[in-house]
Formats: sequence, C-alpha cells, structure tokens
Amino acid sequence: MEIYKGKTLDEMLEAVANERGVLPSTLQYSILNQDVEGVEAYIYDSEDIKEFLFDYLGAFFTEIELDMEVSIEDLGGSYHVNLNAENNAILIGKQGKTLQALNFVVKAAINAVFKRRIDVMIDINHYKEDRYAKVKSIAKRVARQVQQSHVDAALDPMPNDERKVIHKTLADWAGISTESEGVGANRHICIRYHEEEVEEIPNMSL
Repeated sequence: MEIYKGKTLDEMLEAVANERGVLPSTLQYSILNQDVEGVEAYIYDSEDIKEFLFDYLGAFFTEIELDMEVSIEDLGGSYHVNLNAENNAILIGKQGKTLQALNFVVKAAINAVFKRRIDVMIDINHYKEDRYAKVKSIAKRVARQVQQSHVDAALDPMPNDERKVIHKTLADWAGISTESEGVGANRHICIRYHEEEVEEIPNMSL
C-alpha cells in the first residue's frame, strides 16, 4: 500500500486505476491530509489487503516456527482467512479462545495499517463455519421453545461474533427478540418472547 499525493482525490483514483489496470470503483482509500494544496491518501484494493494478510500471518507463524497453510477469500468487502496446520486444536484453544485472540490481534493490525475498519474473519480448518452452524441450530431450537412456552431463555456465554450470528438468525422471528447481557466472559444472549403487535383495522362501516 502506497501513499499518493494529488490535487484531487478523484484525479488520484483515476491515475492509480490506470496504473494498476483496474476500475476506480474497485479502489479504496484513507485520507491522511487534505488542504488547499491537494490531498494525501493511502490508496489500495483487495489485493493489497490480501497481500498484507499473507505477509502478516506468514511472519507470525514463521516466528513461532509453525508450518501453516493460508487461504484468503474476498467476500465482496469482507475477508475470510482459513488456516490449516498439523495441530489445529492448539490454535483453536479451549472453547475457541486462542482463535478469538488471534482474530483480535490480526484485526487490530490491519485496521491500524489501513486506517479504517476492515472486516476480517480468521478461521482454522473451518472451525468457525462449523461453530456458526451449531449456534444457529441452538438458537432456532431455543427460540421455538420460547415461542411455545412464552418463557424467556438465556444461552451460554459466547464471543461477540457468535452472538452477532444469533441476533441476525432470529432478527425476523415472530414474537422473538434477542438481547446481549452480562460483561466480559459472561456476556450472553437472552431470547425473549413478546406479543406481536396487531395493526388495528379501521372501522369502515357506514
């Protein structure tokens, strides 16, 4: 990722796009300075982001002398990184806590370099994909029970990304709302029942 200077941002984007043989719309930027003399900005695209991730993770695992296969998928603005090693269990850690810490470190690093929030998810041998499928299944099962019994239910504590999956999964369920409660390692989701509001039909009799 390079720092570019020019009179206007549009002019710089056009020049960088021509240089790389891409469309200006595929480029992203972070403005560092803007005044009457012009604009100074980082300009980059998805390839720069993927290159950073490869280099950062490569250096990290070389430092701890661990051979690692790394694959990165661009999901249209978000990046899914899948790692695979001889002993994935060590990298996942108990209840996924080591993997959660790795996600935190990588996200902090990439956001600091690119000067903006970039959506990255680090997975290990598709552990997170399987975990997301499991928490979705649990959430749906408990939500059905809450719908039938009208009794609220609390799920076990889980990390922020898994709570987001549940909020999204149950967002449109009739008579169901979700709320995160607790602090730190005890933060969890409550699945609550609420009566559906029935729209009042106006009296049309004459």
